[in-house]
Parts: sequence; structure tokens; C-alpha cells
Amino acid sequence: MKLETVSLRLEKRRDATAREALLDAAFGDTRFAKTCERLRETNRAADGLSLVAVKEGRLIGTLRLWPVVTGDGRSALLLGPLAVDQAERSAGIGARLMRLAIKRARRAGHSAILLVGDAPYYARFGFTPDLTAGLDLPGPVDRARFLGLELVPGALSGASGVLQPAAVMPVSHNPATLPLAA
Repeated sequence: MKLETVSLRLEKRRDATAREALLDAAFGDTRFAKTCERLRETNRAADGLSLVAVKEGRLIGTLRLWPVVTGDGRSALLLGPLAVDQAERSAGIGARLMRLAIKRARRAGHSAILLVGDAPYYARFGFTPDLTAGLDLPGPVDRARFLGLELVPGALSGASGVLQPAAVMPVSHNPATLPLAA
């Protein structure tokens, strides 16, 4: 029996179509209506922090980080979306993508990561809603799902205000067709 391996690597431009198909399958059209999309639609992904999982030449996982600024001027990253092909879930691919993203963000000198997601899943990586208590998103959010992780101790201590995209692009751009990091 041949052991199938999954490799993680930086996303490439040629991955855009497969990434978008995976996200459509995972989240459907409703993903464009989510509050976090307001922070991505005119933003560009953080350099060197867009990751994919590939198995036998097929993209089966994706994770991207986006630069944001808190209302009080602190820099952070917004994670999302994280998606893994339905047939490959429960194999630890999402966790591998998460660990690599956190490691790369820390090495790149980022101080914090924020996300909206399943608190029990993300708690194992150190994310907690306590760190986002003073922060808001530009739209509705379930506070129990708005999570933060400090890569630098105290980075989110007392952070406040509404998150805004840090790398704003002209509104006419479609994020699915923009040049990708790495």
C-alpha cells in the first residue's frame, strides 16, 4: 500500500482557481456575506502567509492571513478562511496549516492573530475570546467566536476599536484575482 503524503507550501498564483473552488465547496456563496469578508475584499493577503496543502498534485487545504489594524492603531493579522477538502477532514491537515501559519507569522515579526471561528477548535492553538473583548469587526459577530492569539505577550492587552484592513486596495479589485503572496 502506497502512503499518500500531504505537503504544505506557500500559495502560488496558479493555485487561485483551486483555492476558490475549495472555498466555494466548504462555505458556499455565504462566505462573501460574512463580516470578516469586509476586511478581506479590499485587502491583500499578508506576504508569505498564504498556505496550501497539496496531495498528489491536488490542492486540498488553504489558509490565508490578512493584515489588519485595530481602532487604536495596533497591527495584527486576520486569519481566514481555513478550509480543508471534505474528503480529507479529520486527518490533521487544518491543524498542520494552523501550526505553520502561526510559526511563520511569529518569525515574520507579527504580534497577534485574530479570527472568527469555532472556539473549541482554535483553543488548542492558544486562541481565546478574552483577547478580543475591546475589539469590534465592521459588522455583526458572535463574540464567543471572535478570538485572538498573542504572538508577542501583551500585544492585544487593552486593544480597542473596529478592525480595518491594513493593506487597502482599490475597491474595484476582486480578491480572487489579485496577485498572491509568494
